[in-house]
Amino acid sequence: MSLLVVGLSHRSAPVSVLERAALSADAQIKLLQDTVAAEPATEAAVLATCNRIELYADVDKFHAGVAELSTLLAQHSGVGLEELTPYLYVHYEDRAVHHLFSVACGLDSMVVGEGQILGQIKDSLARAQELHTAGKLLNDLFQQALRVGKRAHSETGIDRAGQSLVTFGLEQLAAGGDVQGWAAGRRALVIGAGSMSSLAAATLARAGVAEVVVANRTFERAERLARILAEGDDTDVAARAVPMDAVPGELTRADVVVSCTGATGLVLTAESVAQAVEHRTGRPAEDDGDDTGSGTAVAALPPTSVGAEGNCPLDLAAVQGSTGFSVHGEAAVAGIDAATLEQHAAWVDNGTLDRRARRSPEADAELITALAATVATVGRIPERRRPEPVAGIPRPAPALFLLDLAMPRDIDAAVHRLAGVRLVDIESLAEASADAPMAADVDQVRRIVSDEVAAFGAAQRAAHITPTVVALRAMAADVVAGEIARLDGRLPDLDERQRGEIRQAVHRVVDKLLHAPTVRVKQLAAEPGGAGYADALRTLFDLDPETVAAVFRAEDSTDKKDRPA
Repeated sequence: MSLLVVGLSHRSAPVSVLERAALSADAQIKLLQDTVAAEPATEAAVLATCNRIELYADVDKFHAGVAELSTLLAQHSGVGLEELTPYLYVHYEDRAVHHLFSVACGLDSMVVGEGQILGQIKDSLARAQELHTAGKLLNDLFQQALRVGKRAHSETGIDRAGQSLVTFGLEQLAAGGDVQGWAAGRRALVIGAGSMSSLAAATLARAGVAEVVVANRTFERAERLARILAEGDDTDVAARAVPMDAVPGELTRADVVVSCTGATGLVLTAESVAQAVEHRTGRPAEDDGDDTGSGTAVAALPPTSVGAEGNCPLDLAAVQGSTGFSVHGEAAVAGIDAATLEQHAAWVDNGTLDRRARRSPEADAELITALAATVATVGRIPERRRPEPVAGIPRPAPALFLLDLAMPRDIDAAVHRLAGVRLVDIESLAEASADAPMAADVDQVRRIVSDEVAAFGAAQRAAHITPTVVALRAMAADVVAGEIARLDGRLPDLDERQRGEIRQAVHRVVDKLLHAPTVRVKQLAAEPGGAGYADALRTLFDLDPETVAAVFRAEDSTDKKDRPA
């Protein structure tokens, strides 16, 4: 059996694809169950975070394993296999181990060095253990990954190379300034009460905000988080909990909003944000993303129903529901394949475009044709989120700051175009972190990962031959026992002391004969390419394969019994 990982992350896929492929808790459970039920896999674990979805499995066939795991990911994510495949990566055996260890150390995170991934790996292992989909290999792998990650953080300054996603996001909201100076005295609204939202609430409280309001679908969890914040020794912040239906009202009073929920749809629409800004400033929030050079109130924008009538192949209303975009233009068609866009362009060119749209049919057809060419070249449409400045008209300072850490997104991407609002989301964080300087500590962590991968591989290869060695010694013990019994029959006059001396002498001879070969074969098996020594040992000594398999099963059973809950 061999380790295989198939997945996609912020490094391989656009955020629009990651959003659509995000797995709910129930989907993760079903994916694990279906994976171990599939023929190539005997163990499985899912690592699903806001910017990665990875399926780990112990498989007996590489190509069949890749095909099966890819199909299962597509099936449970709801993204078609043909669309998902270009964004998938595959790691096998030592490369898969290297990948997970790098992830555990924060080397593969959006913000290099962040430590939250360790908790997510621990949760992933716990879920697989609870469902009994993790056997000896994945238990050893994930537990070692946790140790490697902790070692990287304790022995190096990798924490200085990056921050948590929350801290990095708040720094982006503060435009690179001092977060404490920016946050002091502001009112914060935190939507969600999970680990990321709790971290955001605690970070804001320590940064000096005057108030933290927590909203969550389960009100008791919001109350618990608010109570923890209010009673904390290291902060002096007012904290209270509100139900989710109170969010629109709280939005008009908040200065900073952090949202990270497990919702599949939008939590804050562009319209609701625009209304909150208008309530705070007394002037309408405007969309600066049009080509006319004049802002248009979001509430007055035409609905995105283009394509919902006639024979247009692209239903933008459906696109809105699946991607979270609610305003037309590049954002509305992000992720749509080139062929569909070309068909839509032809449909528009025939004059069937909804006349309420601001563009002329000719201009819209030209735009969509250009977008189709772009997606054919780069694989997706780059969403133009940031408003383009209007010549001679300064953009007003933000009255509302929003941080969206959810995947799929909680806050409408169209908010990027609203004047008076600053939105930082997963996609803009990815862009900002791509230019972050790499600390010298990263190289040290990479060396740790390489050393740990080599040690893990050696230990696994050595462990692989152990059942064969145990079976060999068991066979030798049976031979000794048989010969002693035959000697007792031939020499019945021997007393017990003499029989004991003979037994010890025979055992010593067998032990000395087996000692050097078994020690050496373990050393050889631990080296790269040493997997064949177990087969050679079984062949040379004519060991019963079922006896060796029984030792494997006994070891795995003991490992499960001793495994921490």
